[in-house]
Amino acid sequence: MKIDLSKLSITTAHEHLTRGDFSARELAEGYLSVIEKKNPEINAYLEVFDDVLDQAHEADKRIADKKEVGLLTGIPLAVKDNILIKGYRCGAASKILEGYHAPYDSTVIQKLKAQGAVFLGRTNMDEFAMGSSTENSAYGPTKNPHDTSRVPGGSSGGSAAAVAMDGALAALGSDTGGSIRQPAAFCGLVGFKPTYGAVSRHGLMAMGSSLDQIGPLTKTVGDAEIIFNAIRGKDPNDSTSRDFPDSSKKPLRVGVLTHFLHESQARSIDKQVFDNLGEAAKIVGDFGETVDIKLSDNPPLGYSLATYYIIMPAEVSSNLARFDGMKFGALEEGGNLMEDYFKTRGRLFGKEVRRRIILGTYVLSSGYYDAYYNKANVVRSLIQKTFENIWEKVDVLMTPTTPTPAFKIGEKTNDPMQMYLADIFTVTANIAGVPAISIPSGFAEVDGKKLPLGIQFMAPHGREDILFEIGKKFEKISS
Repeated sequence: MKIDLSKLSITTAHEHLTRGDFSARELAEGYLSVIEKKNPEINAYLEVFDDVLDQAHEADKRIADKKEVGLLTGIPLAVKDNILIKGYRCGAASKILEGYHAPYDSTVIQKLKAQGAVFLGRTNMDEFAMGSSTENSAYGPTKNPHDTSRVPGGSSGGSAAAVAMDGALAALGSDTGGSIRQPAAFCGLVGFKPTYGAVSRHGLMAMGSSLDQIGPLTKTVGDAEIIFNAIRGKDPNDSTSRDFPDSSKKPLRVGVLTHFLHESQARSIDKQVFDNLGEAAKIVGDFGETVDIKLSDNPPLGYSLATYYIIMPAEVSSNLARFDGMKFGALEEGGNLMEDYFKTRGRLFGKEVRRRIILGTYVLSSGYYDAYYNKANVVRSLIQKTFENIWEKVDVLMTPTTPTPAFKIGEKTNDPMQMYLADIFTVTANIAGVPAISIPSGFAEVDGKKLPLGIQFMAPHGREDILFEIGKKFEKISS
C-alpha cells in the first residue's frame, strides 16, 4: 500500500498498522524520506535520530505479537529540543548546551515509550524557548512550510514545521506563553496547551516554571486528545503535577471576545483575523450558544501581556542562573572566575536570552522587586479571578490565536515589542493556568499566498474535555 502521509492521522495510521496495510518501519521510512528532502530548506529538525528504524522494528514486533499495542505504537513523533530523551543530545537550541546528552527520560517520554511511539528526532526552537518565531535558535531559523519566506511561529516552530511539512505525524512542544498554539496557528495545525499541572514538567528544560506546559502539535483535535491522554497525570517527580477528575459535560456556552480594552492592541490585529473570528463565531453558533464577552467588562485581561513579560523574565533569570559553565553548560575560559562567567554567558547565550535574563534580574532586584514583580503577581491573581467570573457565564472563551498571519523572517527581529505582541491572545491562558487549544480556522490572503489562521478556545481548569468536544465539532463543520 502506498502511504499518503498528508492524509494520515494517528487513528487512521493505527488502523493501517494493526491491519497490516503497512509496517511501522515502512511508515517511518516515509517520514525519513520527507525529512531528507525538505529539512535542508525548512530546518525543522536539528537532528534526526540514527535508530529510528530500530525503534520502528520494535514497534512492529509488538504489533505482530499483539502485545501492549496502543494507539501510539509505531507512530512517528518529533520532539522539541528542550524535552529530555535519555542518551540523546538535548540543547534547547543553544550553544551553551552544545554536546549535552540527556541522562534520563522526561516523564512524557517515558509514557510515550511505554506506548511504543517512534521518535524521529529533535526539533528546532527559539533558544531556551524564548521567542515567537524560531528565529532565535543558535542553529538558524526554521521556515514556514506554507511560505518559506515566513516564520513558523515559536518557540515550538520546529515541531510545528515538522508536522506541517509531513515530516512527522505529530510532535511535542512546550508552551510558556503560546509557544505551541501560536506556531500551530501559523502552520495550519492543532496546538494544545493542557491545564497547568495536568502534564508533568519533569525532564523539560525550564523557562518559566509557573507557566510552562508540555503539549502536542497535531493534524486533528482527536490526535491531540490521544497524545494528551497518553502523557497526562500526576508525577512524583513534579510536585506541581496533579490528576484532574473527569467532569460531566453540559451544553456549550461560548464566550466570544470581540471588544478590546486598548486601542493600541486593537490596531495591531489584522483585519482578516477579525473577520475570521466572526466567521468562526458563526460556526460555533451551529452547535452552541455564543455570548459576547467585552474586555472592557473584564479589564484585568487587558494587562495579561504586560504581566507575562514581568513574571516570565523573572523566572528565566532564576532558571538560567545554573548555566554558567561551572554547574551546567559549556565553558569559555577567561583570566579569572568573573571573566569565565562573562565570556561563557555573553558568548554562548543568544541576544534574546541575554535580554530576558537582564530584564528578569532587574525586576527581581531589591530596588524594584515590589514595584514590578510583586505587582505583576497581584495582577496575575486578578486575571485568575476574572476567569472565575467568566466561567460563571460561559463554558469556553474564544479568541483569535494570533493577531496576524505568519510574518516575514526578519520582519520583527529588531523590534522586540512588536515580536512580544504576537503573544497577545495566548499568554492569558498560561498566566491563569487554564487549558487552551488552537484549531485551524481558514486562511488569509497575503502577497498572493494563502496563510493559515487559527482560533483559540480556553476552558476552566481541568476541563480539557470541553475543549476536545468543541474542537471536534468546530473541525467537522469548518473542514
